[in-house]
Amino acid sequence: MKAFFKKISTVLKTIFGYGIMLCLFAGGLTFLGYIAALIIGGNTAATICFVIYKKIIPIIVYTSSVLVLLGLLAMYLNGELALTAKKNK
Repeated sequence: MKAFFKKISTVLKTIFGYGIMLCLFAGGLTFLGYIAALIIGGNTAATICFVIYKKIIPIIVYTSSVLVLLGLLAMYLNGELALTAKKNK
């Protein structure tokens, strides 16, 4: 049973790693979108900022929250107690 949990943990850690990497990349792209809006200016810039803030950022936040939960689940399935104050040897 422990080997099965380790396999699941490995898969979840892989999903977590690639997912968080994509979320960070998407966050960087939103930064570039804001810079482009600053350069463009006017109503177009307002539209770009509105789309980024109202449509893209919430997706990134929800996705990263779910991925963090997957990462925590992977750690606990692997036997790592990351969020405890007392460390066991």
